Amino acid sequence: MNDAARAILFDLDGTLLDTAPDMVGALNDLRAVEGLEALPYGPLRAAVSHGAARLVRLGFPDADEARAQALQRRYLEIYRTRLARQTRLFAGMDEVLEELARRRLAAGVVTNKPGWLTEPLLEELGIRGRFRCVVSGDTLAERKPHPLPLLHAARLAGVDAAQCLYVGDARRDVEAARAAGMPALVAVYGYLGEDDDWRAWDPDGALEDPGQLIDWLDRGARA
Repeated sequence: MNDAARAILFDLDGTLLDTAPDMVGALNDLRAVEGLEALPYGPLRAAVSHGAARLVRLGFPDADEARAQALQRRYLEIYRTRLARQTRLFAGMDEVLEELARRRLAAGVVTNKPGWLTEPLLEELGIRGRFRCVVSGDTLAERKPHPLPLLHAARLAGVDAAQCLYVGDARRDVEAARAAGMPALVAVYGYLGEDDDWRAWDPDGALEDPGQLIDWLDRGARA
């Protein structure tokens, strides 16, 4: 185990949880309400890490700003009704969380998703109790890529920022971790788009599947 790592902090969408089926599903539910056909899942999957605003823009590219905001509010209402219909931990993540607990490493969540969606989602999946801290997009005045949410999570976990490791699937995750003084790993199994050159983000490493996190920690211990 990496001696410096006492807490592992995770992004939510595209890193900890595969939320794309429900988030894209909610968008197509909204399109159905608006009398439009469903859009294919694949091209929308990569947009999920960028949140509701990006999805709504892709689903309604001709909407002006006022209409886009109204559609986003309606989208979030629909999404709240199906938070955990198809959402699951990524394959292998359950075992990773068990291993972190066995090693007495704190686990936490730092996400830009608002708390009124984050907390119910974790509760509905029955995993809220596995995390020492959960920092949502509206917990503080700042959100990623600002470092404050990660620094706040470290305080809640009772460790120094330098003793945390952050795992995420977007550039802003690496930027936030860097600014907070934390190592950063990119979850390349998450929602990266074809144009996302994650190597250019200069992370400390990358995970092709969740289980590689344990390997990464073990390699650090032997270094």
